[in-house]
Amino acid sequence: MDPVTQILLGAAVGHAALGARVGRKALIWGAIFGGMPDLDVFLPHADDVAAVTNHRGFSHSLVTHTIVAPVLGAGLARLHARDGASITRWSLLVWLALATHALLDAITIYGTQLFWPSNGPPIGLGSIFIIDPLYTLLLLVGVLWAAFSKRKLTTGRRANRIGLGLSTLYLAIAISIQAQVRDIAESELTRQGVEYNRLIATPTPFNLLLWRIVAMEPNGYREGYYSLFDPLPEIGFEQYSSNDSLLSPVSDAPAVMRLRWFTKGFYRVREINSRLEITDLRMGFEPRYIFSFVVGQREEGVMRPLIPPERIPADRPDVETLRWVWQRMLGEVY
Repeated sequence: MDPVTQILLGAAVGHAALGARVGRKALIWGAIFGGMPDLDVFLPHADDVAAVTNHRGFSHSLVTHTIVAPVLGAGLARLHARDGASITRWSLLVWLALATHALLDAITIYGTQLFWPSNGPPIGLGSIFIIDPLYTLLLLVGVLWAAFSKRKLTTGRRANRIGLGLSTLYLAIAISIQAQVRDIAESELTRQGVEYNRLIATPTPFNLLLWRIVAMEPNGYREGYYSLFDPLPEIGFEQYSSNDSLLSPVSDAPAVMRLRWFTKGFYRVREINSRLEITDLRMGFEPRYIFSFVVGQREEGVMRPLIPPERIPADRPDVETLRWVWQRMLGEVY
């Protein structure tokens, strides 16, 4: 999720864990540790592919959090010894702020290496967009109430817990809606006689009402949209081509293997002007995508790995695209 939301979540869980004992200090330290995992973006990387695929790695691992929480908790207990909170309670605050950051990220589509150093693919449910104003607002109200309430009063703590509870319920609703949309998409693809090997359903920007579906086929993929306001459970899919065989000459290149692992098979391959591109189909929508990389260069008729690989500038949605999302979200079919 976006940094502001992660900081608010850290503050909320920090106050829930220790606010009754140390007051606003729990908010502050929760916010600090809630945002800390994303500092990995400042680490140096070998190339553009490594920079993208290593994000949400060790700093987002529950293994790392479990190791560092007691150390940091002991330091905070010593720093705030006058408050009388135990090392265990401070360690719990640290662990919750770090772990909820990682778990929330795992509900987005980017993917999170929750069990690093295990080399399994990143966990990314794709149930919520990386920025969701309503989810953030639920946290913000509770955190602000707690921040401006007196420590001895229970109203601030109660408001914060209500905000945490409602925001968690919102995530549960998102996961439930996603499951329903997947069922509809699978039924529609079967009805249309489409053979596919994997499918994702993710919300479009800033909402849970309009969902984007991508189904991977042997020679390409299909993209469709479904709104909760659609009068019928039907989805119109557009078909797009992708030539995975173009990767054969460079299939052993580290960047290619890493992107296959990172995207979990949801990628497009094409050659443009003798340059071989891999595009992550999970983030963005036709024809605009966030992550595309040049991984090969054709020289004298032979495709060779491009070292280092190059990231193509992100093609972010413009105002017209977002307006289309809004209109389609309300059930207008194009």
